[in-house]
Amino acid sequence: MVEEEKSKAKVLDLSGNLIKEIALPRVFTEEYRPDLIKRAVLAMQSNRFQPKGTDPLAGRRTSAESWGTGRGAARVPRITDGRRAARVPQAVGGRRAHPPKTEKVLAKKINKKERRKAIKSAITATINPERVRNRGHRFSDEVELPIVIEDSFASLEKTSEVEAFLKTIGVWDDVLRAKERKVRAGKGKMRGRRYKSKKSILIVISREEELTEDKKITKSAENLPGVDVSYAEELNAELLAPGTHPGRLTIWTESSLTKLATME
Repeated sequence: MVEEEKSKAKVLDLSGNLIKEIALPRVFTEEYRPDLIKRAVLAMQSNRFQPKGTDPLAGRRTSAESWGTGRGAARVPRITDGRRAARVPQAVGGRRAHPPKTEKVLAKKINKKERRKAIKSAITATINPERVRNRGHRFSDEVELPIVIEDSFASLEKTSEVEAFLKTIGVWDDVLRAKERKVRAGKGKMRGRRYKSKKSILIVISREEELTEDKKITKSAENLPGVDVSYAEELNAELLAPGTHPGRLTIWTESSLTKLATME
């Protein structure tokens, strides 16, 4: 359960100054369940797996026929005008016995209530400084979680404005951490995925008043390494716990918390 002092959150303006305090939605008091979070993330990842399999006729397009008995040789199919065995799995150069098949079901399932509880549990993990630091995020000791910003933050047009704000509140070091790319080990370097990218800050906004106010933060923040922007209505376990590891450093707008309260 969440500590008593976390029942309220401080709302900051674009200068990093305290404006007011608001009550946190009940979702932030959800039980912490890392097992459910891991299941939900793996279920999402499994839906992106690409089916793979061999040609159904692979190893069968051959003229091989068995010689039958009485030849002093095994009765395996052998190629015409030759002696080499083919087609059967036990022969060198023969087909595979049980090759991968495209009809194999790769997607994992998770119950609807478990998935919802996993999302709520991952939201709870975002306000625990110890879990956030254990995940590798870097932020100033003066930063109080959760970080709640006034709604005008969603209207910042330039990436430089977002960068200046992140420096003001003391979380810019986490973006610099995500900028350091690591060269992948193995053959993946030759297959278009040479670098491994890190996840940084998650910015959560609300869809409310989307028609009257342009959410420009989705454009201005996308160039920052590792930074993701999501609507409160579209939060999922993988956004909140990339790689199945809960405790992502998250910035909430005031209206996004209001939306979370209505979704409970």
